[in-house]
Amino acid sequence: MALNKVEICGVNTSKLPVLTNAEKEMLFERIKKGDTEARDLYIKGNLRLVLSIIKRFSASNENADDLFQIGCIGLMKAIDNFDTTLNVRFSTYAVPMIIGEIRRYLRDNNSIRVSRSLRDTAYKAIHAKEYYMKQNLREPTVQEIASEIGINKEDIVYALDAIQSPVSLYEPVYTEGGDTLYVMDQISDKKNKEEHWIEDISLKEAMNRLETRERNIIEMRFYEGKTQMEVAQEIGISQAQVSRLEKHALKSMKNYLRL
Repeated sequence: MALNKVEICGVNTSKLPVLTNAEKEMLFERIKKGDTEARDLYIKGNLRLVLSIIKRFSASNENADDLFQIGCIGLMKAIDNFDTTLNVRFSTYAVPMIIGEIRRYLRDNNSIRVSRSLRDTAYKAIHAKEYYMKQNLREPTVQEIASEIGINKEDIVYALDAIQSPVSLYEPVYTEGGDTLYVMDQISDKKNKEEHWIEDISLKEAMNRLETRERNIIEMRFYEGKTQMEVAQEIGISQAQVSRLEKHALKSMKNYLRL
C-alpha cells in the first residue's frame, strides 16, 4: 500500500490545514449548534490525523484511498459523538474510533473469510451489548447477551473471537506531542496489580521520592487498576502526558530500588 502519495481521494495532503486549539474550540461550539460548515472545516483540519493512522496499516494490501475514506468515516463518527465536557483531547478520543472503523473494514475484507453466519452472530451480540449498556449502565455478561438474542453463549464467544484481529500489546496506537501511546497503555490490569510483586521491597520509599502527580498516577494505575484514559480524565491532562509521566515515574522507582 502506497502511503507517500501527495494526493489521496482527490485531497492534496501537502496542503491540509492545521487547526489551533482556539480554532478547534470555536468550531466545536458552532458544530454543537448545527453549523455544517464548521463541521466540514473541523473534518478538514483533522485529516492529517487520519493520514497518520492509516500509515499503521501499510503492511496490508488495501488501497490507500480506500483506507483513507474509511478512516474519514471514523473521524466523522468521532466528531458527531465527542463530548467536550470530558476534558480530553479530541485526538485521544478519535484515534481508537478511527482505528476501529479501519479494523472493521479490514476484518470484513480479510482474505481469511469468516462465514456470514458467524459475522451475523457477532454483530447481533455487539449490538445487544451496546443496547444493554445504555439501558443498564453496565457491561452485560455473555449469558445476559445470550438470553437477549437467543443464541447459545458458547456460539457467541466463538463468533466474537472469529472476527477479532490479534494485536500486540506493544503495537503503537498514536503519537501525540512526541509521546507514543501503545495498546498496553490503554488497558488496565486488575488481576496483576502492583502490590502482588512489590510486597517485599521498599516500594513506599521509592514512591515517596516521586513528585505528587507522578505518585498519584502510579497509585491510580497500579493500585486502583485504572486505564491511562481514566487517569487522564480524572486529573485533567492528556493520555499522552499520563503515559510519559508514568514511564518516568517507573524509571525513577527502578533506579532507586537498584541502589
